[in-house]
Amino acid sequence: MSDTVPASPLQVFSAALAGLVAGAAPGLVSVHSHRARSSGFAWGPGLIVTADEALAEEGEIAVTLPDGTSHPATLAGRDASTDIALLRIDRADLPPPPAPAAPVAPGGLALVLGAEDGAPSVALGVIARAAGPWRSLRGGDIDARIELDAAPRRAAEGGLVLDAAGGAIGMAVFGPRRRVLVIPRATIDRVAAALAAHGRIARGYLGLALQPVPLEGGGGGVMVISIDPQGPGAAAGVLQGDVILAWAGEPVRSVRSLLRTLGPDAIGRTIALSVRRAGVPAELHLTVGERPAA
Repeated sequence: MSDTVPASPLQVFSAALAGLVAGAAPGLVSVHSHRARSSGFAWGPGLIVTADEALAEEGEIAVTLPDGTSHPATLAGRDASTDIALLRIDRADLPPPPAPAAPVAPGGLALVLGAEDGAPSVALGVIARAAGPWRSLRGGDIDARIELDAAPRRAAEGGLVLDAAGGAIGMAVFGPRRRVLVIPRATIDRVAAALAAHGRIARGYLGLALQPVPLEGGGGGVMVISIDPQGPGAAAGVLQGDVILAWAGEPVRSVRSLLRTLGPDAIGRTIALSVRRAGVPAELHLTVGERPAA
């Protein structure tokens, strides 16, 4: 007669979570840049994905691998609009995470995996929201809106978000009021591929410096305060002091809303501008250019 006590459901569940962490841990890294600490994960041979916002603007970058060794990293490219940065390291043996087996759905369990000094940190949460594509405040196209009810450590930003089967949903980042957002895997794959190939994501360029202004009778527009003489705005005949009232037939309510339209797909498009010049309405046509490399 056996005296073995069957494992409780809670023990089975706990062991399953620990197994998911152990399976993903070999691809997790700690990222150190200036005074910033974040996490990252393998995306391809010698390539690490991390959160752009958690990466210092300048200075040396190093990553600590799961074996505890530290390695210098170089910046392959970064895209603030999608919060994705890509690093290169001289190690091609880190395993990338597996793809999720099922679509993301509200109420599903999620694990947020970060790394601190090479060791994994873990937070268990729930998918609080799963919706369609959206555009970030910086104009980046994100393939799905995924929000978590979880409380990961600060250094976990840039780390992996796993579903209950161990598939990688995407990358954990912090939104307003420390809300945990997920940059979906589809967005990471698209942006990281472009960063690996070109080092940057092409963005639309107007060659105009703008500021919001109120209009008589209510409403507002944006005033042109300076012009790049070689830019698309100058070529379209935009003048300093012009007030842009509408863009492609839509009212312009803020500088931010206008800049958010200047994604990669805007380059080469010719846009109708409704402007007010010295109080007189005018119509111009501007062909969006590509923002020069910094």
